[in-house]
Amino acid sequence: MAWLLLLQATVGFAASVILFWVFLSRSNWIAGEKGEGRKFKKAIERFFQLLVPSIALDAIPLLGWVDWGGMKKDMKRTAAEMDSVLSVWLEEHKMREKKRGKDSGEEEEADFMDVMLSRVKELQQIEGGYDEDTVVKATCLALIIGGTDTTSVSLAWVLCFTLSHPDVLKKVQDELATHVGDRRNVEEADLKNLVYLQAVVKETLRFAPAVGFVVTHEAMEECAVGGFRVPAGTRLLVNLRKMQLDPAVWGGDGNDDDDDPSEFRPERFLTGRGAGVDVRGQHFECIPFGSGRRMCPGLSFALRVIHLVLARMVHGFEMKMNISEEEDWKKRLRIAADPSASDVKVLLTPRLPSQLYE
Repeated sequence: MAWLLLLQATVGFAASVILFWVFLSRSNWIAGEKGEGRKFKKAIERFFQLLVPSIALDAIPLLGWVDWGGMKKDMKRTAAEMDSVLSVWLEEHKMREKKRGKDSGEEEEADFMDVMLSRVKELQQIEGGYDEDTVVKATCLALIIGGTDTTSVSLAWVLCFTLSHPDVLKKVQDELATHVGDRRNVEEADLKNLVYLQAVVKETLRFAPAVGFVVTHEAMEECAVGGFRVPAGTRLLVNLRKMQLDPAVWGGDGNDDDDDPSEFRPERFLTGRGAGVDVRGQHFECIPFGSGRRMCPGLSFALRVIHLVLARMVHGFEMKMNISEEEDWKKRLRIAADPSASDVKVLLTPRLPSQLYE
């Protein structure tokens, strides 16, 4: 048995998975706790600690001149640390690419940076006048930063919701017992059969999207939204949490599955109003990843990770939270800008044959 600091564990897991996918060729480097690997991980951690106050500066431009506690200097130093490591890594990828071109032997598996290097060379012109190296590094970093935070937060929420609702946990366990059994681990191919587990993930993303507001939009010309006049140049925020809990959309017709949109009920995505609704930006009543051109680019990756981790955790372990009151753990997850500051813990006890953990 072992207690895990939930948010710290999910951040570490999400970061490791994303880094492995983006930089497959350096998996040993990622796993290391010394040198450049440790430097890059620490820089990412510091980035998230600086993120919340920086959002306030972006939202209120008049505060742009304020530099609380030398935050701007700290941000520049953190960015420089990440860039220096990425630059070294990029040069190694270029050298590997040249070596592959000369070697007629078996090719190594390409990672995301390899693909980006290949694709950027196909562009005749790069928007904004940026050079190829900057585009590759910026794209890789955006994927790492954006994917780590949102995926880890969603993982923490879905585990907490599942564990705090014993009836939901039992249904997920029963579904896993039916389709997987206890003689092997859950594989990605099993996920298509786990329809109740899919509903649990959808309900979590409806109830608690990782990002409360979509990316800020600016009205290019005067328009009307919900009966209100919006002058040109106005910045607009879509409140996802409010929209996805709207009784006009998710409740009020007398159906038990739909009565209270503020109640966690995965069944609403099976037989209720949410039946047939996906979370990929096509149904506007539930768009936790946004929609259109500026929706989350890591949507498919995040969903794969969240579904598989939830399935493997519920299948492989009996789990217990250190905080029983739902409103208490919700509050503690929301305020934790620094993952290590959240004291929500989960106790893990293996429930499968020991050889499956080797």
